Amino acid sequence: MADGGVTGVPGPGPDPRGGGAGPEGDRVVADETRLWRALDLFRVAALCYAVISFAEVSGQMPRPWVGWGTLALITAWTGFLAWSQAPPVPVVIADLAVAVGAVLATRVADDPSRAGFAGQTLPAMWASAAVLAWAVWRGWRGGLIAGLILSVADLAEVGRPSSSTVYNVIILLLAGATVGYAVDVFRAGRRSLAQAVAVEAATAERERLAADIHDSVLQVLAFVQRRGAEIGGEAAQLGRLAGEQETRLRALVAVTPGSGAEVSGEQDVRAALSGFTGGRVSLVGPAEPVLLAADRVRALAAATGAALDNVARHAGEGRAWILVEDEPGTVTVTVRDEGPGIPPGRLEQAESEGRLGVAASIRGRITAVGGQVSVVSVPGQGTEVELRVPRGAGR
Repeated sequence: MADGGVTGVPGPGPDPRGGGAGPEGDRVVADETRLWRALDLFRVAALCYAVISFAEVSGQMPRPWVGWGTLALITAWTGFLAWSQAPPVPVVIADLAVAVGAVLATRVADDPSRAGFAGQTLPAMWASAAVLAWAVWRGWRGGLIAGLILSVADLAEVGRPSSSTVYNVIILLLAGATVGYAVDVFRAGRRSLAQAVAVEAATAERERLAADIHDSVLQVLAFVQRRGAEIGGEAAQLGRLAGEQETRLRALVAVTPGSGAEVSGEQDVRAALSGFTGGRVSLVGPAEPVLLAADRVRALAAATGAALDNVARHAGEGRAWILVEDEPGTVTVTVRDEGPGIPPGRLEQAESEGRLGVAASIRGRITAVGGQVSVVSVPGQGTEVELRVPRGAGR
């Protein structure tokens, strides 16, 4: 029934014979190696059982030399799997082919009318190691596929399926699917653990930076804001700007890493845009994290910052809003202001004059990740810049 000792065959995780990145990577490699080593031990034990079983009935077979030759072949293959450094994918495929060949060799060694000596094939349980190897290699799908292939070989060898043969086939399929599912759960748990470790490390680093910033930059900005309000005049304007930057910086260092960067490479759009809030800028979005690929989040943040710079230059004291919409397949960020608006044709004129604020800083960044930009402006009623970015692969 299936393969076991393909020690060099990796699953969806790291290669058990390869190196890991750091202590956590070493632990993952060690756990993967234990799975393959356990399968190697099962294969050796099953091989011993197959040899003993065949020795008891070999004298009743018309061609026992075929049986002994097959057992010698799978013995050599078992040793090769236990110590080989061969390429993983060809090895695991060849392992299933050897198991199928050993099962079909039973029909050559024994009288076909007997349907297998003592009701079992030459490799006996050894063949099931191939199914288990596919389960460790590719999860429950791999175990089920290998189980189906080996089951067809079992039925072909018997010729006339009996109740015991059907029972063995069912057990084989259940073993492949169950072990594969357990391996999938194991690897998912490992990924969750790695994410938790990464978030914990990011949280500790953020807390350290937040403490340093609070003791230096934030206190200075708060002092400038307070003194500017006391002095008045232009100093009050500087104080107000310092207060806005203080609010943005506080929001930035207060973002929880667990809701932002993920080990999978996704980041929270809300967290990336929260640094722009404060003063005359407000952020409106879903309560749950809006996760998107890191490159798309960076593009949205940069384009949003460029749009807010235009608001600061042209909208005067007007307010601005950032709206985040989490749609199926698309994330939309809209920047609205209550400024004077953009006269018709002004964007095209600015681009022809070499001022590429909207064309390069906004539209260029979004189109680079496969998104779209639309600008709607009515003179005297403000401007709305809509940034739409797909969740799928960009261009």
